[in-house]
Amino acid sequence: MSASVRPVYYDSHMHTPLCKHAHGEPEEYAETAIQRGLKGIIFTCHSPMPDGWWHQVRMDISQLDGYLAMVDRTAKAYAGRLDVRVGMEMDFFPGFEWWVESLNERCEFHHVLGSVHFFGADYKAKFWKGDLLGFQKQYFSHLAESAETGLFDTLAHPDLVKNHQPGDFEFEKIAEHLGSCLDRIAATGVAMELNTSGRLKAVPQFNPGPEMLLMMQERNIPVVIGSDSHRPHRVGDQFEDALDSLEAAGYTKVSHFLARKRVDTLIAEVRTSLASIPAAVEA
Repeated sequence: MSASVRPVYYDSHMHTPLCKHAHGEPEEYAETAIQRGLKGIIFTCHSPMPDGWWHQVRMDISQLDGYLAMVDRTAKAYAGRLDVRVGMEMDFFPGFEWWVESLNERCEFHHVLGSVHFFGADYKAKFWKGDLLGFQKQYFSHLAESAETGLFDTLAHPDLVKNHQPGDFEFEKIAEHLGSCLDRIAATGVAMELNTSGRLKAVPQFNPGPEMLLMMQERNIPVVIGSDSHRPHRVGDQFEDALDSLEAAGYTKVSHFLARKRVDTLIAEVRTSLASIPAAVEA
């Protein structure tokens, strides 16, 4: 990237080893971000949850202060070179809204991602009844409910459920229900994520795919690009392709959050600011 080009965009979704399935120190993620022409990064590790809820993939509440200190350490080390912020990825699960609210009040997050992880053991135990289409509809209804809580800035990887029995996912069967859910989300003003790690999943395309992205654009739902990095080399991965997908759907701007306030930037400006890099491959 030319020295005259000013970085403008953030990767707003990445993890730390505290989630028990990510690798690499925050400083390693920061180094990749600089190489890829990003202005900043926002760590969004999986939040602690109460009562041991799906504890295998997240930090314990006793580790929360350590997480905040870890990100602050990195922010200070890269001051003047990269803007490093702290956020959190929190699961939406009916009945646990109080917990998300308490964490938001306790911490000064810059970006709060809301996720419906359909494959979590606790989620499946309650909602999987052997009816695939019904399960998919429940997932998208929960996305809409999560937006309506007002607890989240962005809804992460919003069509993730297509990876459940992927050979049997038929967009046409879910489109009408999805449309009504997107109407509800649009009414809240909450953003949705274009997650580039989707290409590494069972259905190898971004989350969301092009059909859903077009439906989001038709409803003027803002979009935040995130890599969902669990390894340092994936920071900013395939962001140029993500910008192409946004433009193909009719978007002219892309968003990120700082201090939980949405910042919109022209796609053309973001594209110019990003360094040309090869696509990463998850190890």
